[in-house]
Amino acid sequence: MNIKLHLDQAEYDPIERTAEAYGCEVEDVVYTAVNEYMLRIGNFKEQCGAECRKIHTDFAAMRTEVLNTKLARKNNLPLWADSAGSVHNYEGLGPDLAAKSKKSAF
Repeated sequence: MNIKLHLDQAEYDPIERTAEAYGCEVEDVVYTAVNEYMLRIGNFKEQCGAECRKIHTDFAAMRTEVLNTKLARKNNLPLWADSAGSVHNYEGLGPDLAAKSKKSAF
């Protein structure tokens, strides 16, 4: 499944510069943003503590988060995806029997 995101050049350029600074692709930065958003709306009650602030303000921590998300995406569903953390196909249950993630608000 593909999602097309249309950005103005002024929106795209900073994302491209961020990806270049992190040593990854634009898609990796955008996916990380979607991942962060989905996790936040899935758990409104949790507050953003010191570690959370660090991830969103420190260059090295932000770069690490993007690169870790990129690596995790290769073989894992994000926590907010349907059937996140499960082994559905391994257990013989097809994707049509997927369960909604507890981390997903909608």
